[in-house]
Amino acid sequence: MNITKAAEKYINEHPCIKDCMRKKLINYSSLTRQIAGDLGLGLEENFDAILIACRRYFRKLGKEDVLEKKIIDILKRSKLEVKNKIVVVVVRKDIYFNHLIELHKEVKKKAEVFHIIEGSSTITLITALEFLEEIEKLFKHKVLRVTKNLAEINLKSSEDLEKTPGVIAYLTTLLAENGVNIIETMSTWTDTLFVISEEDIAKVMGVLRF
Repeated sequence: MNITKAAEKYINEHPCIKDCMRKKLINYSSLTRQIAGDLGLGLEENFDAILIACRRYFRKLGKEDVLEKKIIDILKRSKLEVKNKIVVVVVRKDIYFNHLIELHKEVKKKAEVFHIIEGSSTITLITALEFLEEIEKLFKHKVLRVTKNLAEINLKSSEDLEKTPGVIAYLTTLLAENGVNIIETMSTWTDTLFVISEEDIAKVMGVLRF
């Protein structure tokens, strides 16, 4: 076993340890003993290797912190838009696609939300709740699942978003750590979109206040 990789993997799988490292709250000797015990590694023969791996990981976090500051700077300049009464409908892929075109035209006439996510065997439609009846009428038995009482969060950022790695990962982690379940997510150049439960709107507005 590669001790360095094993120690790094362990820390990656425990975000609370990473957070304590960033805040310089970690006792590295205690952490080394914890990792050795949890991974079933002999402490006496592996103590130094694990300790060095932990300290090296801390230095790597310094570089991550620089990137995180850049991400936060982008998010501070972003605008947040919220649209409630959203529905997510999953349909079989073997639908009559002219119906999809017809639905798209109808939704766009009213300038409402309409997104399509194509999977290997299904198509996910994200739109305003008012079009659910029309969707069920057009696709009938092809409808596999309907999820209502949702909201769409649209984070509009600068063009720097495209050139900055880790923005979406940062946002999804932030939402998950605050107990927000992401139903769907997508991005279109400078827009980052999340579909969440309407119950989580207030929580998300607080979390995404940079």
